Amino acid sequence: MRPLSGTLWEAVLDDGRTVMVKRGDRRDAVRAEAAGLRWLAAADTVRVPGVLGDDERWLVTERVATGAPGAEPAVRFGRDLAALHAAGAPGFGAPPPGGPEEACIGLAPLRNTVGEDWPRWFAEHRVLPYLRAAVDAGTVRPAEAADVERLCARLPGLAGPAEPPARLHGDLWNGNVLWGADGDVRIIDPAAHGGHRETDLAMLALFGCPYLRQVLQGYEQVAPLAEGWAGRVGVHQLFPLLVHAVLFGRPYAEQALAVARTAL
Repeated sequence: MRPLSGTLWEAVLDDGRTVMVKRGDRRDAVRAEAAGLRWLAAADTVRVPGVLGDDERWLVTERVATGAPGAEPAVRFGRDLAALHAAGAPGFGAPPPGGPEEACIGLAPLRNTVGEDWPRWFAEHRVLPYLRAAVDAGTVRPAEAADVERLCARLPGLAGPAEPPARLHGDLWNGNVLWGADGDVRIIDPAAHGGHRETDLAMLALFGCPYLRQVLQGYEQVAPLAEGWAGRVGVHQLFPLLVHAVLFGRPYAEQALAVARTAL
């Protein structure tokens, strides 16, 4: 096997196929990722690498030959992403079938607790747990945390029109978008759950997805976004920014605080 990182290898099977082999270092991480990939694949929309095998520690998936990003694949990706979201979920926070409640997003724990009201669920199960962890770590000062808490209290009025739970990738930053050599986009490393569709789009914007304008163009051809969605991007980015603050420190905390203050 050829190592690509501390937890990822490229391997060649006896039949000549090249596959990706990933080790899960957190409890239930492999189970969560495998279930997420299968759930996303079941929608038959955005392509994902096929799961070839998994157990408690190891995940084996197809290898994707990558190419250059392009405008036409971006438009198709946007259309497919809209269809994936429309495939739905049983509730906000619902894990994929067979997936654990205690999952992860990157190296951080992620609890998939189901709720019916998105603003309340997002505050209670996505924003506030990571805010508290950042305060405990000294990355966010208690006085600063009050701004985020005020935003959470005002979320019902800031969240826009109510929408049904969408089938989310859940960690859709640019590094988890593979531009295939065959012209199709694949998405990898999901933290899949039921959520608000604008969250995936806000994550794409946060870390700079190539051809994002074309992705959004394709998305709106299939499922137009609710009025005012652009003004809500920061609200949805608050969750991944706080996760990054917990994992990587103060610069992301400052970004999260700026987002909260702007939204207020």
